[in-house]
Amino acid sequence: MISINVFSEEKAWSKRLKNKDIFFKKICKAFPKKYKFLNKKVTLTLLLSNNQNIKKLNKVFRKKNKSTDILSFPLDKKIKISKNTYLGDIIISYNYLDKPRSQNLKSFKEKVTKLFIHGFLHLLGFDHKKNKDYSKMLKEEVLLFKSVQSKIN
Repeated sequence: MISINVFSEEKAWSKRLKNKDIFFKKICKAFPKKYKFLNKKVTLTLLLSNNQNIKKLNKVFRKKNKSTDILSFPLDKKIKISKNTYLGDIIISYNYLDKPRSQNLKSFKEKVTKLFIHGFLHLLGFDHKKNKDYSKMLKEEVLLFKSVQSKIN
């Protein structure tokens, strides 16, 4: 089972997601069986942030002095899911997701879900540096999104 510790340092998140913990737990509950990690305790931390703070983290950890939509920090390069596993940390910037500002709540939640799935797969060791890796990761992203799409609204 996946356990998520959700933290927010950007007030604007609360305008769009009233109960952030429940929203992200719902996403994980809707994952296909192979990503539910039944009979195991798999944990990750999610920080809901903004462009200003994610830019600082991106500069410190990736040497890129710019904001980005998401950062993922896997605990280990090679993840081995055991009885008790901490996957790592995901940070998502509100500013990237809230464009255009006129988008409806459903669109916003879909964008958040897709981005969260992307970060989650990075924690599991997926990458997109090479074309073949990109294709493999994209295929998994689509599979996961399809399994949760109807449950996020």
